[in-house]
This record gives sequence, structure tokens and C-alpha cells, in this order.
Amino acid sequence: MFEYLPPLNDHNLPYPDTIHPIVVHFVIAMVLFAVFCDVLGAFTKNTRLFEVSWWNLFFATISIFIAVIFGQVEAGLAEPYDAARSALNTHTLLGWSLSAILAALTAWRFILRSRDSQTLPVPFIGAGVLLSALVFFQVYLGDKLVWVYGLHTTPVVEAIRDGALQ
Repeated sequence: MFEYLPPLNDHNLPYPDTIHPIVVHFVIAMVLFAVFCDVLGAFTKNTRLFEVSWWNLFFATISIFIAVIFGQVEAGLAEPYDAARSALNTHTLLGWSLSAILAALTAWRFILRSRDSQTLPVPFIGAGVLLSALVFFQVYLGDKLVWVYGLHTTPVVEAIRDGALQ
């Protein structure tokens, strides 16, 4: 069965480079921009910013599931060594949690938008700020996996293949 799968390259991937970071950067930008638009819209009373925020949340919710799926595939192919395993497990758990939290906030926002698209309650804006904090922590973990532990970088993949990292 495995002979039908494509061979893994020097990044330990069946395709040229990691896809997870590409997709996840869209999610990060859309979530943070949505929260920024909500806060700015609430302060300036510019309700057009609420519409911008809604569509950013909507597409971020779709995109985060794509990011999580590619993240799962790439995490499985990373063959993490002991030092990286804890950060990768936390990053994975938080990624799945963020997808559920973002979906719940988007559903909440849909209900709020259906009732009154001209205002946002303070608790929703607070939830957006907390979501932003979780996103920043998730970015920290993802950066640590790449820039500290070097997952899917050629030198680390070679070291794992040679048995230098356990």
C-alpha cells in the first residue's frame, strides 16, 4: 500500500514545502483584523467595520479547519523528537480548540448580526480580545516549532533520519 504514496522529500513531506503555515497565516490575519475592526467600529460607531469583521470571521472559520487538517498531516510527518514533542502537542491541542472557539464566536456573531447589525455587545468584543490572545500564544508555539526545534527543516530532517535526534 505504501508504494502508492509519493516519496518524502528533504523536508519529510510528499509535496514541495509545508502548506500549514501558508493557510494559517490567512487565518491569523483575518481573525486579528476582524477583532481590530470590531474594536474600531465600536469606538467610532462606524458600523461598516462590523460588516468587514463579519466576513473576516466567516472566512477565517472555514480556513482554520483547512489549516488544522494540513497541520495534523504535517505534524504526523514531522517525526518530532523528544524536546519538540511537548510544544507540538500543545500547539495541536490549541489549534483544534481555536477552531472550535472560532466557530462558536462566528455562530454567536451570526446571531448578533441577524438581530442587529448596527451594534455589538461588549462581551462579544471581550471574547474577540481573548481570542486574539490565544492566537498570539498559538503563533508563539508555531514559531517555536520552526525556529527553535526546526521541524520540517532540512538539517533537522536529516538529523532525525541519521538517528542523531531522538
